[in-house]
Amino acid sequence: MPPTDERTADGGDGAARAAVFDVDGTLVDTNYLHVTAWWEALRQAGHDVPTQAIHRAIGLGSSDLVAHLLGADRAREEAEALSAAHKTLYGQYFGRLTALPEAGLLLRRLADDGWKVVLATSASGQELSALRTALDADEAICGMASADDVSEGKPAPEPVARALELAGAVPQRSVFVGDTVWDMQAGSRAGVTCVGLLCGGIPREDLEKAGADVVYDGPDQLLDSLAQSPLRRP
Repeated sequence: MPPTDERTADGGDGAARAAVFDVDGTLVDTNYLHVTAWWEALRQAGHDVPTQAIHRAIGLGSSDLVAHLLGADRAREEAEALSAAHKTLYGQYFGRLTALPEAGLLLRRLADDGWKVVLATSASGQELSALRTALDADEAICGMASADDVSEGKPAPEPVARALELAGAVPQRSVFVGDTVWDMQAGSRAGVTCVGLLCGGIPREDLEKAGADVVYDGPDQLLDSLAQSPLRRP
C-alpha cells in the first residue's frame, strides 16, 4: 500500500523522516484487555498461565505469543485454535476501545510538523478498524504496516522496515514509538531511534535494556516534551 499523503519531512537534503507508531498499548489502551482475553482463551484450553506472564508477551504475534508461553511444540498444535478464541473474546471490547490521552492529537501534531506518520501493528481486519476508530486520527496517518503485510512480526524488524518503505523514509532519520520490549527490539534491529512509552505497563528499565533511546510516560507526556524529543519539528 503506497503512502496516501504528500507531506514530507526532511532535514534539508530531501530524505524523508517517518514517525512510526505501534498501536496496542502505545496509542490505544488495550494491553490489559488482551491479557484478559488471552488468559481466558488459555484457561478454556486447559492451560493455567499467570496473567503477569501473558502481559509480558503482549506485542508478539499470536503464534509467537503462544510459543513464548507454552513452547514451540504446543504452539504448533494449538496456536490456531487459541488465536481464534482470543480473537472472539477480545472482539467483545471493540466498541469500547479508548485512545490513550492525547494520542490522536500527538499524531495530528506530528503530521502538521511534516513527519510521515505510519502505524506498525500486529492487528488486522476488524481489530485494526476498531483501533483506528478509537484513535480517530486517520487524517494524520499516511500508511499502515499490519499483520497482513509482513511474514514476521515483532521483535523481527520487518514491521518497522515495511512502515519505513510505505513512508519512503530512511532509518537514520526516522523514529519508532512503542510500549513493549518487542517494539524496542524491532526498532533497534531496523536501525531507527526508539522511543518507549510506559503506558503499556512495561518498566522503564526493561524498555531501555531492549533498546529504547528515551522513555516517556505516555503520548501526552511525549506531546508536552515534543520540542526536546527525537520527534521535534524537523
